[in-house]
Amino acid sequence: MPAEAKVPASTARPAAQPASPPLTERQEARRRRILHASAQLASRGGFDAVQMREVAESSQVALGTLYRYFPSKVHLLVATMQDQLERMHGTLRKKPPAGETAAERVAETLMRAFRALQREPHLADAMVRALTFADRSVSPEVDQVSRQTTAIILDAMGLENPTPDQLSAVRVIEHTWHSALITWLSGRASIAQVKIDIETVCRLIDLTAPEERA
Repeated sequence: MPAEAKVPASTARPAAQPASPPLTERQEARRRRILHASAQLASRGGFDAVQMREVAESSQVALGTLYRYFPSKVHLLVATMQDQLERMHGTLRKKPPAGETAAERVAETLMRAFRALQREPHLADAMVRALTFADRSVSPEVDQVSRQTTAIILDAMGLENPTPDQLSAVRVIEHTWHSALITWLSGRASIAQVKIDIETVCRLIDLTAPEERA
């Protein structure tokens, strides 16, 4: 995902909630330990393996403290997915996609992200199940996942000021990528079929590109 794109305010990663002050360095370190423990447990046994008490013990925080950071396992696993996507984004920036068109670069980027999740199928399944189970109380965390995915796609497109049509195409691409994850995890689609679907939907990017004026 060329040089980092400037994400419009409507799609940018949200700032901290007004009622919640920024985390201190110590609190941020604690949060990172919790997310690491969540990912480790999910990698071993999927959704059911992530038990809040075990996460607390593994991350060396009190159970009550864990619940102050994440009110439920679903909150925790959705935040874990956002964290994993952020890590992927950093890796992708170090080695940007090489496609000639925006559509090719986005397709390559999403398939690289998909293959990263493929290497940790239990973790991928746990995070996707959490997204599926998420209700309105988890909206802030789900929005973080969506905005991180949008940032990854816009980076691959190399756009500073995407048009409304292009942002709409990005949303459709996000939906398709998420659906592809679900169908692959459930054994209803092969990696080859996922690749075809991703490449097909990414053509929307070229279709929504503004026409050059003479």
